[in-house]
Amino acid sequence: MFDEDELDKIRESAAEWETERRDPVLDAYGERQDRFATVSNLEVDRLYTPDDVEDMDFEEDIGFPGEPPYTRGVYPTMHRGRTWTMRQFAGFGTAEETNERFHYLIDEGQTGLSTAFDMPTLMGIDSDHKMSRGEVGKEGVAVDTLRDMEILFDGIDLGEVSTSFTINPSAAVIYAMYIALADQQDVPREEIRGTLQNDMLKEFIAQKEWVVPPEPSLRVVTDIIEFSAENTPKFKPVSISGYHIREAGSTAVEELAFTLADGMAYVEDCLDRGMDIDEFGPTLSFFFNSHNSFFEEIAKFRAARRIWGRVTEEWYDAETEAARKLKFHTQTAGQSLTAQQPLNNISRVTIQALAAVLGGTQSLHTNSYDEALALPSEEAVRVALRTQQIIAEESGAADIVDPLGGSFAVESLTNEVEEEAMEYIEEIKEMGDGSMKDGVLRGIQDGYFQREIQESAYEYQERVERGEETVVGVNKYEIEEDTEPELLQVDKETERRQKDRLAQVKDERDEEVVEATLDELDDAIRNGDNVVPPIIDAVKAYATMGEIMGVFEDQYGSYQETLSVA
Repeated sequence: MFDEDELDKIRESAAEWETERRDPVLDAYGERQDRFATVSNLEVDRLYTPDDVEDMDFEEDIGFPGEPPYTRGVYPTMHRGRTWTMRQFAGFGTAEETNERFHYLIDEGQTGLSTAFDMPTLMGIDSDHKMSRGEVGKEGVAVDTLRDMEILFDGIDLGEVSTSFTINPSAAVIYAMYIALADQQDVPREEIRGTLQNDMLKEFIAQKEWVVPPEPSLRVVTDIIEFSAENTPKFKPVSISGYHIREAGSTAVEELAFTLADGMAYVEDCLDRGMDIDEFGPTLSFFFNSHNSFFEEIAKFRAARRIWGRVTEEWYDAETEAARKLKFHTQTAGQSLTAQQPLNNISRVTIQALAAVLGGTQSLHTNSYDEALALPSEEAVRVALRTQQIIAEESGAADIVDPLGGSFAVESLTNEVEEEAMEYIEEIKEMGDGSMKDGVLRGIQDGYFQREIQESAYEYQERVERGEETVVGVNKYEIEEDTEPELLQVDKETERRQKDRLAQVKDERDEEVVEATLDELDDAIRNGDNVVPPIIDAVKAYATMGEIMGVFEDQYGSYQETLSVA
């Protein structure tokens, strides 16, 4: 961006400044610490100048919003045109309780719904299963049948709302229930909007929620992508998630690299099936973490768009801009929340949310300050939502598109994050002999991803324990605490009520129809057909989550049992 003569003058001026201005101050006072680094331990310089971005080409590397390379955002006006979707994660107890929380959030100004499910639902088992005991409704809403979904969205028009579902092994069942509910409401399938997390590769890498092994899990994800591209084009069938990779302890670079690698694996599986990237590509979405290192996070989001835009064009021949644009949801870092001095978490979340906004997110969840202690209380949820509203309406942060674009520091960090992430991506591709899909599957099988994340998590914790990484209220500025915030408690009767409803549904349904639909699903799996249509038929017959997922286990076996044998 500068010619060589200009750069030489800047270098001379910088050297003069160092000698005459900086060095005397360093000799007299020093600095706060010997080394400055991000949360990911990426070292940051004292000062950035044009010399740090000497090789950058403005149009090729930075450009304009809404145009390749998408560094500055995927829309020309970004948040000046429309603010990001404020999508607070919510779900606990029974469908009635979560429906009440949904209505509360909508009344408070939330612009999209985001659904948290309890562990039995996430793992594809019913509330009356022996392994569900004590877990029903505890960390999310319990959903066993379409009846629960009907109650969950009572009074909510699916044609008017966008809904996100954080669920993975049993994502196909929840997706089918949402479609069945839209059919009930006479909402055309092509009009329903929302996002299904449905990212099984990251489950095997980081979060560890699975039912069947990786390859059949990948097949089901691709079935959903294929069905959605044809039938629910406004619905995002997969949210390729780095959030949980980061929560497991990865660095920002690892989060970015492993997430994009997973995305490329899904693209390759779709292409292997004969699908057109320009048709399914626009339906893919991403989900990132926003941690405490403000500039590193902004750089990560900018680098993500640039990498995805280039790779989809150069590696996978995407012709349309819609297929090359990386759109993403962000959640502030749950890992950063502390049980000590929980009100400090409001400040942490504000910084993280601001980084996501300046990084160009399309939707955002801000964590509640009490989440390190329990499910969020209504007061804490309201504060978290108000944090977003203050950023949007009062701060001016949303008024300028990519306001840090052109910053020597941010552009240099963006380049550095991109370069290091691409090194990981190329390494994974080599593990698959040129196939990203095979490389990701091989990395899962060999424990490659887990080792990289574990090493990063261990190294970070060592820095915290040595005091090199400050966590306010934990290893510095500690106080004696004798109070706790008001915590949300899940009613002990929740499990009984949920089991009673499940039993009633089983009593009222037509068992012959249920068995017939489950047989159709079994045939689809055996014949290699898309599994979504028979799952929709099964949920409409009020087959349960556990019954439907049991068909998959019967066909593919339990991955947990496979690991136990190994």
